[in-house]
Amino acid sequence: MGIQVEFNPDLALRNIAEFRAGQRKEEECIPENLKAGETYPFLKNGQRLYWLHGEIPLLETAGEGKLSRPKASVVIK
Repeated sequence: MGIQVEFNPDLALRNIAEFRAGQRKEEECIPENLKAGETYPFLKNGQRLYWLHGEIPLLETAGEGKLSRPKASVVIK
């Protein structure tokens, strides 16, 4: 028995329309107006490991491995 973890080379969040439709929490979605230098909270379920020493791509996901091209480059604090 152990702990299942997922290694993520990118940050994949849902479209903000899913929050507006009541299907997701706001932190699970890409903010509508991203601004450089701002800090935004995000939420993912499960145990995930992200690269914390530099930038990673921010992608939009529709689920089931369907990912967009990078929307932005982010740093996880």
